[in-house]
Amino acid sequence: MPTGPDDKFYDRADEFIHLANEQLDSISRGKVSASFMFAQARFAAWVSACGFSSGAEMKEAKSQTMDYFMTQFSANLEENLDDYINKFATYMKQKPTSE
Repeated sequence: MPTGPDDKFYDRADEFIHLANEQLDSISRGKVSASFMFAQARFAAWVSACGFSSGAEMKEAKSQTMDYFMTQFSANLEENLDDYINKFATYMKQKPTSE
């Protein structure tokens, strides 16, 4: 499994985000997000399956595979939530409120 981003990592991610944003013209962001998460889970299952020679072998590694993807998603979500927290006014195009 990959250990870190390559030089096109963010370009690929931006392409997926752009596609998701295009779908917001016709459906709610919650539904787009749900489809996006399902697609990522489906793709991750396929990527994982490519590394095994049988369903039984894949089943034996299921817990480790789940742990890997859940840890990666959690780390990515935390990083992005922190980014939005720190740059909320910029990203959400709001003026800072005075305290």
